[in-house]
Amino acid sequence: MTEPSTTHFGYKQVPVAEKEKHVAHVFDSVADRYDLMNDLMSGGVHRLWKRFTIDKSGVRTGHSVLDIAGGTGDLTRKFSRLVGDRGRVVLADINASMLQVGREKLLNQGYGSNIEYVQCNAESLPFPSNSFQCVSIAFGLRNVTHKENALREMYRVLKPGGRVLILEFSKPRNPLLAKAYDTYSFTALPLMGQLVAQDSASYQYLAESIRMHPDQETLLGMLNDAGFSLTRYFNLTGGIVALHTGIKA
Repeated sequence: MTEPSTTHFGYKQVPVAEKEKHVAHVFDSVADRYDLMNDLMSGGVHRLWKRFTIDKSGVRTGHSVLDIAGGTGDLTRKFSRLVGDRGRVVLADINASMLQVGREKLLNQGYGSNIEYVQCNAESLPFPSNSFQCVSIAFGLRNVTHKENALREMYRVLKPGGRVLILEFSKPRNPLLAKAYDTYSFTALPLMGQLVAQDSASYQYLAESIRMHPDQETLLGMLNDAGFSLTRYFNLTGGIVALHTGIKA
């Protein structure tokens, strides 16, 4: 089957080869204010979503963890505490600006001895097969061009019995909540982006990319297709966000 020549970037269609460049521009623009905007956009609730993800990770002392699209390091920091000195956490991100912000933030907070930083594409991970007990990706999968390739790569680098954690915006279950969420996403987010980050376009893309991302059941099927077993998802904040999990048999 011939691969389509275009893919979506938000609601726009762009050449497949150019999507990575467009996504990079978005995160180059917002990297310095990424944490502040996360708190403002979610009212701080993103911290609860990430805490729930950590609670479902099963990560213990001595484990190796890969945090894909780890950005400014929120999950990496929590994993670093869990794995301890005998463990290893790799903060991976395709965007150099985000990786730099994350590295500086974690070093300034006193983390570092068990954390590695790797710039890479989720569709082609530079790690041996069967390397990690846990692989996470939080609010990054929707930006990946070929999500099925990234899921297969996550499966490959996990050790047998290892767990994948995908935290991502999803589809609210309640129609009234969905309508309110749409209004918020397409009015408040770009406005906050303009006022705080002087960049409304990137936050318009954020809202659009969320709507283009697979819903809960579709992503669950994609996990199954990638080979994962015991797959399930947890709706958070009424399904505005969902955590998908799966195990490598």
